Amino acid sequence: QLGGGAGRTALLRPRRGSAGRVSCGCGGLHTEGDKAFAQFLTDEIQEEKKIQKHKSLPKVSGGWELDVHGTEAKLVRKIAGEKITVTFNINNSIPPSAEEDTQEQQKPDEQEPELTSTPNFVVEVIKDDTKQTLVLDCHFPEDEIGHEGEEESDIFTIREVSFQPTGEADWKDTNYTLNTDSLDWALYDHLMDFLADRGVDNTFADELIELSTALEHQEYIKFLEDLKSFVKCQ
Repeated sequence: QLGGGAGRTALLRPRRGSAGRVSCGCGGLHTEGDKAFAQFLTDEIQEEKKIQKHKSLPKVSGGWELDVHGTEAKLVRKIAGEKITVTFNINNSIPPSAEEDTQEQQKPDEQEPELTSTPNFVVEVIKDDTKQTLVLDCHFPEDEIGHEGEEESDIFTIREVSFQPTGEADWKDTNYTLNTDSLDWALYDHLMDFLADRGVDNTFADELIELSTALEHQEYIKFLEDLKSFVKCQ
């Protein structure tokens, strides 16, 4: 669990009560519940910052440049007439089963285990002399995450492959999309090798998970700070 103290699930508990309602110069309503909520958030933020693994986002090896806009991150690498872009969003990137297992297995006064962010990610390969972009939609199967020592096992998989016009923001649904569920394994293996030759392999995937987990935690802390300011009307 990335959260400390009471943990993230504490934010979901209903808080009731209408006693002690007051208003302030901001025109907002304030109650004793709001005061307790703000204090809880203050404590939660302090705990989260104590256990924050990365004060700044970790780098991905291999010459990848990172660009972050809120919850979306983009990694870009240029090699030999090609531009490879990997894009992911940390929203809803923590598997629900991980949160459920954390709540079921945790004992009282036991430190909460770290939650890991495993977002879907899209790889775009652009060649300088073509007008098409090869797009590969990838994800992390839950049963493959954390299986260290299995060198031959890929920790991510390709779900879909398509071509899209280079330079266009909106992709066309009319373009053929190849679903890999029933794909010939030889073709699938060549697609995975194609990605690995461009730096998108297990090592990259592990570092992407570390980056995504750090970004998710960073955004979670920022959300708590914004929520505290909203409750306190700052």
